Amino acid sequence: MKAHEFDAKFESDDDIVDDLALLKAKRPRQTQKRVNVDFPEWMLASLDREASRVGVTRQSIIKMWLAERLENVSHHHTHE
Repeated sequence: MKAHEFDAKFESDDDIVDDLALLKAKRPRQTQKRVNVDFPEWMLASLDREASRVGVTRQSIIKMWLAERLENVSHHHTHE
């Protein structure tokens, strides 16, 4: 499929999921590195409840919250 065909399909709100090579998808300049973090059980239970409520995995909720916090801290420091 040509890029302009894909763009047209996307712009017309057609389903494009089958046209994507999701297993090969990568985020530019965002390589992943695994870290291990120990959490108290009560914190894991809270994380799991919130992740379930939002409909994401535990790992996703942790990454979302950390990203939000880091963006807030970065934004705060750039405006001092």
